[in-house]
Amino acid sequence: MWKTCLQCAGRRLLTGVVLVAVGFNVVAADLRSQPREGWYVKGLAGYDEVRGKVDIPPVKDVMIIDSRPAARQFDPGHIPGAINIPDSQFDKLADKLPADKSALLIFYCGGVDCMLSHNSAFKAEKLGYAKIMVYAEGMPDWKERGEGVSVSAAYIKKLIDDKAAYALIDARPRRVAEKGMIPTAINIPDSEFDKHLDKLPADKATQLIYYCGGLDCVLSDKSAAKAKKLGYANVVTYPEGYPEWEKLAGAGAAKSATAAATASADGAALAYGKEKGTVTVESFEKVWKSAPQSIHLVDVRDLREFNAGTIKGAVNIPVDDLDAKVASLPTDKPVIFFCATGARSGEAYDTVKAARADVKAFFLDANIKFAADGSYTMKQK
Repeated sequence: MWKTCLQCAGRRLLTGVVLVAVGFNVVAADLRSQPREGWYVKGLAGYDEVRGKVDIPPVKDVMIIDSRPAARQFDPGHIPGAINIPDSQFDKLADKLPADKSALLIFYCGGVDCMLSHNSAFKAEKLGYAKIMVYAEGMPDWKERGEGVSVSAAYIKKLIDDKAAYALIDARPRRVAEKGMIPTAINIPDSEFDKHLDKLPADKATQLIYYCGGLDCVLSDKSAAKAKKLGYANVVTYPEGYPEWEKLAGAGAAKSATAAATASADGAALAYGKEKGTVTVESFEKVWKSAPQSIHLVDVRDLREFNAGTIKGAVNIPVDDLDAKVASLPTDKPVIFFCATGARSGEAYDTVKAARADVKAFFLDANIKFAADGSYTMKQK
C-alpha cells in the first residue's frame, strides 16, 4: 500500500514539474501520456498546441521538425510544412535550423516510445535555441486524429519509378499547369474541382496526391479536403509542389514569349511581362509607388490570408468569389490581380477576360511575401 502511494505521489510530482514548465511554456492540457525518463520535459506540447502552429503557408517564426529517418518514415508521410532533420544526422543538418535562435522549434517523431525528437531537442538547446517544444505523441497521434499528411518529392519519384498505383493531381489553374507539371500528373484546377470528378479514380482507396505552386499556395489543401469529403480514404499533399520539383528534377516550365510593350496607366507605364496578361514587377512597383490611384489592385487570396498581410491599398476579392463580383470592377483604370505565387492571380485574369472584355485586366506572375504592416517583397518569375 505504502509503495503504491509513493508511486502515485511520484507521478503527481513529475507531472507538477512538467506543468510548472521549466522554460517559456507549459505543457498542453491535452497531453495523453505521462512524461518518461529521458524526455525533454522543459517544453512538451500536446496536439492542440501543435495544431495551432501547423498551417500552409507555414506560421511565421515556427519550424516543425520531423526527427525520423527520411526514406522509410518522413518521405511517405509527415506533418504538412515540416522539415526533416533525422536525429542521427542532426549535426550534419543543423544548418537547416533557423538563423534566429528565438524562433519556436517543435520536434516530433514516431510517438511516445520514440526518443529521437527528445534527443534532437536537447541538441538544439545546446546550440542556443530558446523556444523548444516536443510533440511527444508525434505522427501516430496526428494521423489518429485525422489530420492532413504530406509526402516528399523523393516519395513521389519512387512511386513514378515503381509504376505504382496512385493519382497525382495538379490543383493549379490550367494556364499555369500547361507550362509544366510533374510527370504522370493530371490537372484538375481547384476552382473546377466539381466539373472534373470523372478524372478521379473509381477506387476510393487509391492514394491521391495533390500539389500546387509551393508553400504559399493553398489550392492543393483545398482540393484535398474536397476529395476527402467524397470518401477518398488516402489523400495526401505535396506542399512544396511544382517549384521544388522543378528545382530538384530540373523540369523546365515552358515559357511563352510575347513582345515587350507598354500599357498606359494615367501617364505611368506598365510594362507587359513574358506571359500574356502579366505586367513586370519592376514596372508595377514604379507605378504603385508614384501613382497608386491609377491602378485598381486586387488581392485574390482567401480572406484569412488577406487579413494576415497584404499590399497596403489593395482590395480583397477571393478568386472563388470573382464570378459573382466581376461587375464591380472598374473600366477607367488597369485592374491588377495578385496572390502569393501567380497561380490564382492568373486564374482571376482568365476569368475576367472571359466575362468582361471592357476591363483592362492584368496580373502579377510573381512570388510575393506579405507582412502584417502592409509591406511586402516581390520576386518576378
